[in-house]
Amino acid sequence: MSDVDTNEEEGGGGFFGYIPTILWQRRWLIIVPFVVLSTIGVALALLLPPMYRSSATLLVESQELPSTLVSSPLTTIIDQRIAKIREQVLSRGDLIALIEQNNLYEKERRSKPLSEIVETMQKATAVQAVSGDIGQGQQAQNGGTSTIAFTMSFDYADPAKAQAVMQSIVSRFLEIDATTMAAQATNTVDFLQDQSRKLQDQIGQIEGQITQLKARNGLALSSGGIVMPSNSSGYSAQIAQLQSENRALLAQSRKSGGKDPLVQQAEQALIAARAVYNEGHPDVIRARARLAQAQEIAKSQGDTSDTALVQSQIQANNAQIAQLESYRASDNARASASLANSSRAPVVLEQVNQLEARASGLRDQLKDITGNVLRAQNSARMAQEQKGERLTVVDPPAAPDHPVSPNRLMLIGGGVAGGLGLGLVLALALEFLMRPIRGVDQLKALGLETLTVVPTFTPDLAPGQKRRRWLPGLPFRRKPRLAAESGGAL
Repeated sequence: MSDVDTNEEEGGGGFFGYIPTILWQRRWLIIVPFVVLSTIGVALALLLPPMYRSSATLLVESQELPSTLVSSPLTTIIDQRIAKIREQVLSRGDLIALIEQNNLYEKERRSKPLSEIVETMQKATAVQAVSGDIGQGQQAQNGGTSTIAFTMSFDYADPAKAQAVMQSIVSRFLEIDATTMAAQATNTVDFLQDQSRKLQDQIGQIEGQITQLKARNGLALSSGGIVMPSNSSGYSAQIAQLQSENRALLAQSRKSGGKDPLVQQAEQALIAARAVYNEGHPDVIRARARLAQAQEIAKSQGDTSDTALVQSQIQANNAQIAQLESYRASDNARASASLANSSRAPVVLEQVNQLEARASGLRDQLKDITGNVLRAQNSARMAQEQKGERLTVVDPPAAPDHPVSPNRLMLIGGGVAGGLGLGLVLALALEFLMRPIRGVDQLKALGLETLTVVPTFTPDLAPGQKRRRWLPGLPFRRKPRLAAESGGAL
């Protein structure tokens, strides 16, 4: 012990000046995580099986005919349509069929339930949209989408099986898209035709109601609200005249002599009529006819008594009276019916107008639906001929040449960097938790006065021998003893 190390630092350089010392003293906290995580990274890089990705691209082609001439049968945007198809393709039943058909996940099927294998395959299958920038703003204004294509991929350890599965998925996509478009167009046509038939039936029913209403109320509708007058007063006058004649006949039969009373009465009636009217008047003509009839009756009866002749005339008058009363009753009934029809005519006309208005509205709806049926039939034909919006394969699935995972360099580099970073964090965290005193500056910061600095003595070296240090110039093994006076604290 002869030389004293004179490179002792009186004040130190703060916390950053002690970092090399801290790292050396906590070196195992750095080395152990570094070695462990590096080993794990190398093991993962070497042991993980390679995964191959087979991908395909489907282009969204617009319909060949202008939309102003033939509308598309599809009402949903392409993103929603592809999302629905994706759910069908990645359903449990379809994936189980693909797994059994291509003998996928053979090892996993021996130890894991089928539900976990289906979830694994769903995660290995990806569908992403490819958007175009040109015309995006216009399409957004029209409520459409800027999607122009879709990429699909499937990851698996066997490149040949990955290609086969991807080919099946692409075929299934195209099949579902074509059948969905055709089915939707056909359903639209069927629905519109059914609506057209229902409207035609409703129009036929309303027209039948109008016909029945007019048939039941034809007289009221033909009269137009006009009341036909009754002629009952004329019939009443004739009846009164015949009744008066009967009374006169009865009185004459009591006063009559040898002359036939009927003839006598008819002569008197003819004289009275001629006194008022001319020979061509109907009353005069009727009186002459009655006189002739009375004379014939008198001749045919010969010596018949006056009473019998009078009774026969009275009976004839009574028959005429009964006939006139029947005519008067019919005329009164006709007048009453005309009055009732005139009062019911506005109501019937209102009902007819309402039914005709309903029929007119239904005819307008039928006209619109007929046009929609024609457009839907054109859309269905366009879908059947594959001229509408559809998906086409522009990049078919191919067998991958290089694996996409694992990334060995990333795994090894991540293990090394992670281990080194974790070691540094642990070393520095332990330093901040323990807070050791490493220099005079830390004592001064605590308000303690330094009495002296005791250096660390090192043994003398043999002639020509040099001191070995892991990092030259860094006093890793020098641990100065500090003496401080602050209430007897060292």
